[in-house]
Amino acid sequence: MALLERVATLVRANLNDLIDKAEDPEKLIKQVILDMQNQLLQVKTQVAISIADQHLLIKKKKENEDAAEEWVHKAELAVDKKQDDLARAALERSMTAKNVATSFAEQVADQSAQVENLKTALRKLELKLAEAQNKSDVLLAQHRRARALTRASDAQIKIGDGSKAAAFDRVKDKVQHAEAVGQAKSSIATDDIEERLAALGKEDQIDKLLAEIKTRKGVS
Repeated sequence: MALLERVATLVRANLNDLIDKAEDPEKLIKQVILDMQNQLLQVKTQVAISIADQHLLIKKKKENEDAAEEWVHKAELAVDKKQDDLARAALERSMTAKNVATSFAEQVADQSAQVENLKTALRKLELKLAEAQNKSDVLLAQHRRARALTRASDAQIKIGDGSKAAAFDRVKDKVQHAEAVGQAKSSIATDDIEERLAALGKEDQIDKLLAEIKTRKGVS
C-alpha cells in the first residue's frame, strides 16, 4: 500500500546524506521530522482501523461458525422428527455458513498479516523519528562546523592565491620609488646650495686677488 511505501522511504532515508545535499539543512531536517510525524499519525490511524476491521472479521467468522453448528443441530432435530427434507435444507444452510466462515477465516489471516506489517512499520517509524529528533541538533551542528571550515579554507585560498601578495609588492614598489624620488630631489636641492656657496667663495677669492693686483700697480 502507498502508505507503507512512503513510510519505508522515510525509514530508509539517510539523514547525513540528506543534510549534506540540502541547500538549507535546518529547513530540510525540520521538514523530514514533520513528514515523519505526519506519517506516524497516519500509520497509527491505519493500525487502529485495521485492528477494528480484524475484530469485525473475527466476529463475522465466529457468527458463521456458530450458525453452521446451529443448522446441524436443527438438522438433527428434523431427523428425530423423521423430516428428512427439513434436515437436508438445514444441512445445506450449515454448509453455506461453514463456507462463509472459511472465507472470513482467510480474510482474518490476511488482515492479521496487514496489522502486523503496519505495527512493524509503526515501530520502525517511531524509532526513525526518535533518531531524527535526537540527532537533528548534532547533525546541524556538524554541518555548521563543516560550512564554517569550508568558508575559512576558501578565505585562506583567496589570501594565498598570489594576487594579494602581488598587490602588496606593487604598493611596496611605489612607496620605495616615492622615497627614492624624494631623496633625489633632496640631494639635488642640497647640491644646488653647495654650488651657490662655492660660487660665493670663488667670487670672494677673485675679489681679493684683484685688490692685491691693484695695490701693486698703485691703481685705486
